Amino acid sequence: MIMIRQLTHADFDAVINLGEIVHGSGYMDLAELTAIYHKGIKNGINANFVAIENEQLIGFRLTYAAGQWPQDQWCTVDQWGVAFEDVCYFKSNTIAESARGQGLGGELLAASKAAVIAQGAKAGVSHLWQQSPNNAAVRYFTKAGGQLIKQHPQRWHQRYMGEDYICVLCGEDCHCDACEMLLVF
Repeated sequence: MIMIRQLTHADFDAVINLGEIVHGSGYMDLAELTAIYHKGIKNGINANFVAIENEQLIGFRLTYAAGQWPQDQWCTVDQWGVAFEDVCYFKSNTIAESARGQGLGGELLAASKAAVIAQGAKAGVSHLWQQSPNNAAVRYFTKAGGQLIKQHPQRWHQRYMGEDYICVLCGEDCHCDACEMLLVF
């Protein structure tokens, strides 16, 4: 049986490990995950979740609370129709290969969505990995009601991610695209 629960510090090593397996070496380190974790907590509500099966972490959803994340060049705010400070950021939804195709990404998104609504968010934005296996990232977010805002070529290139990042598809010269998508609650 798969259990969805809030992310805790005890999960950090497993989250970092799964992130590197799915997304590539250098995807996230402990300092970055710690900062993400804290940006996901607002009004005492944690919007970060993990999926556990047989005491093993098989998925995670990291989410920044509305008003607790920085706008960057990949945020097309003028096309959102919602004020930036009312929008959470769905940072990362990561599923182990063995657990894909079971709707787990959608379940993790639903858990985070409920949490950010309780925090006061009116919408959520994400930059989805278009080259994810079978374009699953864009498909599950669209199924949840997400609307495409803009495509961002080479969003995860090393010049943006850092020189330590090595993409699982492209290696050291990542050319993967991001689909900026908005989910209004």
